[in-house]
Amino acid sequence: MTGHSLGKFLRTTTLAGAVALGLGGGLSASAEAFDLRIVVGQEDEDLAQTLQNASLLVELQSRENVAVQDIIASARADYERLVTALYGEARYAPVVEIKIDGREASSLSPFYTPKSIENVEIRVKYGPLFRFGRAEVAPVAPGSELPEEFATGEPARVGVLRDTVDAGITGWRAVGYAKAELGGQSVTARHAQQQIDAGIRLAPGPRLTFGRLLVSGNKAVRTERIHDIAGFPSGHVFSPEELQRVSTRLRRTGAFRVVALKEAESVGAGNTLDVTAQLVESPPRRFGFGAEISSVDGLGVSSYWLHRNLFGGAERLRIDGAISGIGGETGGTDYTVSLRFDRPATFNEDTDFYIESKAERLHEESYTTKSFELGAGIRRYASAEREYSLGLGYRFADVTDAFGRRSYALLMAPASATFDYRDDPLDAKNGYYAKTELTPFYALRGTDSGLLGTLDMRAYKSVGTEDRLTFALRGQLGSLSGPDLTTAPSDFLFYSGGGGTVRGQSYQSLGVDLGGGVTVGGRSFMGVSAETRYRITDTIAAVGFYDAGYIGRESFPDGTSGNWHAGAGLGLRYSTGLGPLRLDVAVPVSGPGDNSGVEFYLGIGQSF
Repeated sequence: MTGHSLGKFLRTTTLAGAVALGLGGGLSASAEAFDLRIVVGQEDEDLAQTLQNASLLVELQSRENVAVQDIIASARADYERLVTALYGEARYAPVVEIKIDGREASSLSPFYTPKSIENVEIRVKYGPLFRFGRAEVAPVAPGSELPEEFATGEPARVGVLRDTVDAGITGWRAVGYAKAELGGQSVTARHAQQQIDAGIRLAPGPRLTFGRLLVSGNKAVRTERIHDIAGFPSGHVFSPEELQRVSTRLRRTGAFRVVALKEAESVGAGNTLDVTAQLVESPPRRFGFGAEISSVDGLGVSSYWLHRNLFGGAERLRIDGAISGIGGETGGTDYTVSLRFDRPATFNEDTDFYIESKAERLHEESYTTKSFELGAGIRRYASAEREYSLGLGYRFADVTDAFGRRSYALLMAPASATFDYRDDPLDAKNGYYAKTELTPFYALRGTDSGLLGTLDMRAYKSVGTEDRLTFALRGQLGSLSGPDLTTAPSDFLFYSGGGGTVRGQSYQSLGVDLGGGVTVGGRSFMGVSAETRYRITDTIAAVGFYDAGYIGRESFPDGTSGNWHAGAGLGLRYSTGLGPLRLDVAVPVSGPGDNSGVEFYLGIGQSF
């Protein structure tokens, strides 16, 4: 068949039924309904597995009480399925025979219905491996990333041809040619040379600009607000990335359960392209609650109420309440009530406005405080990975600690920057994460003005087969400058110990020791955590970890003026749809409180 087109070869082979499939020479299988024998002409475990996965007969043979009509139908379908699977592995001269009780399945009459079928045999001869002779695609847009496998001498798999066409079209769409398509192809099999000559012609079409954004499906969210939130770039050159940004903006409001952007079938006047946002709104109200219990922290309960579309513009109002420490050993019972209002796309499509308030009563071992906060600010989404915020707020608190009882009032300007380049926030295997928060505050009374800052950095690297082994590293810094220990807001000070800092050490067990059994928080904090995670199965992983924490009197941690403590342990992870279920068992290693005993931690998601 040298020189014949591959398309004709495909049709001829399929119609003649001259295909053959094999899985592991002489492999036999049995079932209650019929015996299935698969014979392979050459030994190739990978190809055998590929064919077994493609065969309907193999799947059918594992069932009980199989009807004879199903066996015959599956055998007829397997000719094409097995040939297709072999073409996917660059085997373009296969021979497949499927016999039912000694008769070729392709020769049986459609009306043939025996009372029973005892034996089915599949025989396969793979054929030679074909490689690309000529491999050409044109025209190609600048910056296109074509598969490296589409080259002379590489195995001529059908999937490579498909991927090349897709990559070529994607490249043209990326530079504005939204209607790029396959213009034509020439694929010829040269059997004597065992080569495939492939020529792909792309049709970019005209370069387009965005036209109108049409909206459908919305009921409670106003159309004009959807336009504000979407930030559709009308008049700009078409870009798939811009379409993704529009979808992301609509999704992150939480007001829509489904967001689908559909490009118009035809090009509009002036080479413009309209896009329709097909939306399904989420239920406007949501209520939730949770509870957790610990032998150390006691019982905690929480609840929230959420409205996703308060004024018809996808505004979000959330009210949270929590009670924790009930019957615990960490001081007393804590109460928190908070309210937050978010309005998306207030100043532009990527900037939200928020108002929040919180009333809180904390009864810790080292201090008690009653506080109230009120603030407002903006959140800027610079990209899918970068987010910034800036706000202004007022805080009043009444505190009782080792230095007595006092109250203070502050004006604050909190700011934050977040960089999240992890592949999965709940179970990262590669990438990094960094978040810094800076809160300068001006004291109206009760303390001195100053600056509160924190930094959280995390990095992940996986190696081995399927990234089964993951190394994770975390570093934390905290600093309070301005007030000294005697006048600093107690809840601005730092402690170490517990699940968020040093596992194996009791919660907030490390602070600044004033003597006489009296401890307060420090003005500086430094933490280091390292984990080695090994995935034993697809759902179960084992973890080893080591944590260390530092608390100091100084405003910036120097690592020597204060005290360190450390903990280490082992853990298990069980993958769920919500993230890995985490169980850690840790013991103290060094530092104050290193006789606290074994600590257990249970949660959803990795520890960091």
